[in-house]
Amino acid sequence: MPHIISVHSFRGGTGKSNTTANLGTLYALQGYRVGIIDTDIQSPGIHVLFNLEPDAMKHTLNDYLWGRCNIEDAAHDVSGQIDPDMKGRILLVPSSIKTNEISRVLREGYDVGLLNDGFQRLIEQLDLDILMIDTHPGVGEETLLSIAISDALVIVMRPDQQDFQGTSVTVEIGRHLDVPKMMIVVNKAPAVFDEADIKRNVESAYSCEVAAIFPHSDEIMTLASGGVFVARYPNHLITQRYREVTGMLLAP
Repeated sequence: MPHIISVHSFRGGTGKSNTTANLGTLYALQGYRVGIIDTDIQSPGIHVLFNLEPDAMKHTLNDYLWGRCNIEDAAHDVSGQIDPDMKGRILLVPSSIKTNEISRVLREGYDVGLLNDGFQRLIEQLDLDILMIDTHPGVGEETLLSIAISDALVIVMRPDQQDFQGTSVTVEIGRHLDVPKMMIVVNKAPAVFDEADIKRNVESAYSCEVAAIFPHSDEIMTLASGGVFVARYPNHLITQRYREVTGMLLAP
C-alpha cells in the first residue's frame, strides 16, 4: 500500500520544505518511487532544493487546480538532480511562483476537494510507493485535508516559545483527525541546548514522540537551499538522523 506522509509546521521558517525534500530523497535513494507535492501555494519553494528552474515548469499544481491539466502532467522527474543512476524516482509537483498565480489563489481561493482527488490520482497514475505532502504552514482547509488523509504526520518545530505554542495546535489537530502515526522533528537546535532536555521537554509537553533533533548546522547554512542536504552530505550526522526518521515513518 502506498504511504502518504504530510510534513507540517505551524509557522514558516522551521525547515519544513527541507525536511520534506531530505526524507523524500532518502526514500528514492532506497529504491522507492516518491511523489512530492508542494501545497504551500502562497509561498512555494521546494522546487529550489531540486534545482528545478521556473522556466522548466511546463505545468504546476496551480494548473491542475484551475483545470488546465491533469495533476500527473505537473509532475517533474527531478531524480537526475540527485543521482542519474538512482534506483528510485523523485517526481515533484511544484506550485507556481508567478505573481499573478499566487495573487489569484489569495484572491479567489480554489476547490480544496480537488486536492484529495489529485493526491489519489497522482499515486495511481505515477505508481507511487510514497507521496510526501509539503503543507502550507498554519491551519487552513487544505492543511486539514492533507493531514486527514495521511498515514503519517511529521511536525517540524524549532525550540522556541512561538513554536512551542503553535505546535500544540498541530498536535491536537493530528489527534482529532486520528492520524495513524505522528511524530515531531525539532530543527535548528542551538549547540548550547542539551538534546536530552529538548526531547524530554517536547515529549512531556505534547505526549508525542520526538523522532529526531537536528542541530544548527553551518553546512546547511552554507548550502543555502542550493541542493538537498542528504545528497550533498551522505555521511553527516544530520543525514544519519534523517535515515532513522525514514525508517520510523514506514515501520508498522
